[in-house]
Amino acid sequence: MKTSSSLLIFTVLSLPLISAEEWELSIPSTATAARSSLRVREGSPFKIAIFADLHFGEDTWTDWGPRQDANSVNVMSTVLDAETPANNIAVHNASLFWDKAISPTRDRNIPWTSLFGNHDDASFVWPLDWFSSSGVPPILCPSVSNSSFFGDDDDYDGCGFRGTTRVELIQEELKASSALSYSAIGPKELWPSVTNYVIPVVSSDGSKRVVALLYFLDSGGGSYPEVISNAQVEWFKTKSNTLNPDLSIPELIFWHIPSKAYKKVAPRLWITRPCVGSINKERVAAQEAENGMMRVLENRSSVKAVFVGHNHGLDWCCPYKDKLWLCFARHTGYGGYGNWPRGSRILEISEVPFRIKSWIRMEDGTVHSEVNLTCDD
Repeated sequence: MKTSSSLLIFTVLSLPLISAEEWELSIPSTATAARSSLRVREGSPFKIAIFADLHFGEDTWTDWGPRQDANSVNVMSTVLDAETPANNIAVHNASLFWDKAISPTRDRNIPWTSLFGNHDDASFVWPLDWFSSSGVPPILCPSVSNSSFFGDDDDYDGCGFRGTTRVELIQEELKASSALSYSAIGPKELWPSVTNYVIPVVSSDGSKRVVALLYFLDSGGGSYPEVISNAQVEWFKTKSNTLNPDLSIPELIFWHIPSKAYKKVAPRLWITRPCVGSINKERVAAQEAENGMMRVLENRSSVKAVFVGHNHGLDWCCPYKDKLWLCFARHTGYGGYGNWPRGSRILEISEVPFRIKSWIRMEDGTVHSEVNLTCDD
């Protein structure tokens, strides 16, 4: 069976909102990443699977919550088995909800990176029925030891309800899963946005030639407004002009909440050419502001596509000003709103001849909505 080198991208994990412990913060002056680049496997394309809106850890005190997590893991496992990516790096176990989220990739030794969305560091929302006669139900707290159980006084003291910050979340990922995680804590001057970094994909020929640049930007939400800040725009301009001054390297952009440009290209009702996709069941829920980011992207001929999640009922790709593609992922998780069939957006980068294409792989194994993202072919 043919395999390919690969990267998995998680967006909006909705990690535990009940925090059981504090982490000591030790922030370096530069971005922190487990690895600096990824390499194309010789003789095969490079694949990326986007698992969007996983919503792990919702309503953990009910039967519904854990069942949705299990269903989400099944979607991821089905997609990975069908796409047959491979890697051979070992990784240590993580804990509780994050362990569930990464288990399909960890068990297959596949690298991943994570990108924050609008739920990850949101404050804990107290369910109204906890204040009724039924009271607070038993809760398993997401501690590293997996031992805290809400019930007696000692365990109650071990549970916190403040939520978990973006920095804490990404630090815990890197601490627990550094062998396979390519996530990074971006420059401190860009905070409160945290997941801002770039991953080069290098050629299989051993020359260290970069064949694609993958940029990740934190689009906010949760603890602060849903924006791409001016500071992020300036960071991207500096970084991209340094890494790719002559625009010769194809660039792919990833963030979670769609920009207002998505509203401009959204199909009115049915998805028709030149757009490609299968569901168009809601309006685009766009960022509050992106501070000129789209103008920067459209003026870089090297930028081939932007990928977002957030809208569970949209999975289309549409061209923007005949310069680049604006694409939604496919809703993967069983948590959150909507009952549309689950799946994952797959990207494939081929070296010779160079091509970037994408399609949707569904939980039932079917494939649809293939699109060639190298518009100048």
